[in-house]
Amino acid sequence: MFIGTALLMVSISTFAGGYLTNTNQHVSFLRMLARGASIDIDGVYSNPAGLSFLPEDGLYLSLNGQSAYQTRTIDATFPLFPEEGNRRYYEGKASAPFIPSFQGAYKKGPWTVSGSFAVVGGGGKASFDNGLPMFDSMVMSTIATATSGMVTPEMYTINSAMDGSQFIYGVQLGVTYRVNDWLGVFAGGRMNYFTGGYEGFLTATVRDGVPGLAGQELASIELDCDQTGWGLTPILGADVKLGKWNIGLKYEFMTNLNIENKTRKNTVNGQEDALEDYKDGVNTPNDIPALLSAAVGYEILPSLRASVEYHHFFDKAAGMAGGKEKYLDHGTHEFLVGAEWDVMKYLTVSGGYQLTNYGQTDQFQSDTSFSCDSYSLGFGAAVHMTKHLTLNVAYFWTNYTDYTKQVAEGAQNVYGRTNKVFGLGIDYKF
Repeated sequence: MFIGTALLMVSISTFAGGYLTNTNQHVSFLRMLARGASIDIDGVYSNPAGLSFLPEDGLYLSLNGQSAYQTRTIDATFPLFPEEGNRRYYEGKASAPFIPSFQGAYKKGPWTVSGSFAVVGGGGKASFDNGLPMFDSMVMSTIATATSGMVTPEMYTINSAMDGSQFIYGVQLGVTYRVNDWLGVFAGGRMNYFTGGYEGFLTATVRDGVPGLAGQELASIELDCDQTGWGLTPILGADVKLGKWNIGLKYEFMTNLNIENKTRKNTVNGQEDALEDYKDGVNTPNDIPALLSAAVGYEILPSLRASVEYHHFFDKAAGMAGGKEKYLDHGTHEFLVGAEWDVMKYLTVSGGYQLTNYGQTDQFQSDTSFSCDSYSLGFGAAVHMTKHLTLNVAYFWTNYTDYTKQVAEGAQNVYGRTNKVFGLGIDYKF
């Protein structure tokens, strides 16, 4: 267990979305959330079929930057921990200071050609400066077995350092066609390129003063590995516009994605190529699950609009490292609602809410990879600086529900997370 999981980390969504999918690829999402019925430039991702109802022919461009900051916490209970209540608290920090995205669309009559570039999955890394409970508990158990006594932190040392990053870059292209006055359709695809890797070490040593084990090295791990891979995502969409109502539909097919190792160092206790998952040339499944998006928007007043939306990620059908998908109870459900109000000619304010429900089980969750159900709030503004130029600014905050995993009799881990995202973007219409 120590060797197999000590360095096993999987990509996690930097922002909103499923396990491997970032759904906020435009700042308009941060400030309103439910953008699946959008008829604007951000629809390149959220509602590409709706681009057929852009108000004018011409070229539309958008450039966005987002910053995300997260913490991940583990409140661990283990019988050998000497602290009060046998509990220890671990905290890791993850950050993505700048995540850019670009969207563009050109409309001419019933046809619209669109494209985008964004970080569509991953995008961050986490480091636990005080280690992880699975490391401490295993080392303490080894010492306790050998000494038949209570273990204290003074009996051992664990030194580790790990830099890890995983990004999925996506380039999307597609064509939208306005069939008639009320129907638009879209067909396109996204090329996804995965790049990431790990570099670091871990050593566990018994300190002097422990009979029979003094100075003994319990474990030594070194890893230096880059990973790359790519896959294609076919995308279909439809948009139905009926007076004040607008309905947006999108389906992204599952992306078959395997990541291949280029390994320079992979040793455990001096043994080369000891970690099977990180051997040079090994391919690991990392599929991006299919996504169904459905949204309904309504114009309450000429200056006031609201939308509701649903996302479903087909996680159980996507291949994951170690076959983890079979431990999920169900795919991810997301429910979103948002509204925006034109306060004046030059200013639009908006807000939204999102509820995310995963299908986790104890077997799926681990110290190095865990997810928690959550709700998110976003708000912000669109400043219409000129007829052609709009500035979007937003703040997005997520509250997570703690997940409790029973590790063994008398031992449990309570996983928690925090998340906040800031965004700034510019839309321009030529």
